[in-house]
Amino acid sequence: MFSLEVESGGEAREFLIAELWERGSTGIVEEEALVRAFFEDDADSAGLVERFGGRITRHASRDWVEFSRTGWASMAVGSRFYLVPNWMDDPAPEGRLRIAINPGLACGTGYHEATQMCLEALEEYQRADMTVLDVGTGSGLLSIAAGMLGARRVIGCDVDPVAVEIARRAGVVTFNGSVDAVRSGSCDLIVANINAPMSIALAADFLRCLAAGGRVVVSGFEAHEAPAVERAYAAVEKKLAKGEWRALIVTRKD
Repeated sequence: MFSLEVESGGEAREFLIAELWERGSTGIVEEEALVRAFFEDDADSAGLVERFGGRITRHASRDWVEFSRTGWASMAVGSRFYLVPNWMDDPAPEGRLRIAINPGLACGTGYHEATQMCLEALEEYQRADMTVLDVGTGSGLLSIAAGMLGARRVIGCDVDPVAVEIARRAGVVTFNGSVDAVRSGSCDLIVANINAPMSIALAADFLRCLAAGGRVVVSGFEAHEAPAVERAYAAVEKKLAKGEWRALIVTRKD
């Protein structure tokens, strides 16, 4: 058994973790500025260092999968949701919706501040008669949440085919692609937990796809990136903040 230690923080960490799982990691531990991924001895340690950088450490035999799980716990988000790692059987507190998550699959486990703001925005703005589009669906968490809140129709999309397959296995209606493939005026609410450059690049398509009175929730960028994202949208209704992360609620102006 060996571990690969890689310095990582911010937005890139979720993508790093997702790829490490895909490369065959048997367990992952997150620290403040470090990600430690464990692998069996027959894994390609040299190839991992070439791809991710970092440092290899050899370890004695141990149940590293169980060890990696000790850092995860069930968590309440917003006023409605309760996120539970899928190896735990914790029931949701009364009045909350229980979502089982796999922290090792794709991005968007709900433990990241950017994802939490999206969940809270869904609670506030989604109505039962709405069509919701989840752009960059990742694990499908936001699509699942929108369905639990009673959306009339929920569609997810992602440019990563692995994420699409993961979301489909979770029961999410998902396609491999992005918002440019969506019909104009067809969405009441769009949620996009992506990043600053993509939030800016896709701004026109987001607004094109909104029905009259619709909203876009864009998240996944840090405080220093927020002004540039705001400039890409003409009608920012509300700004959200959680730690160093930011989100915007944008309305369509007719």
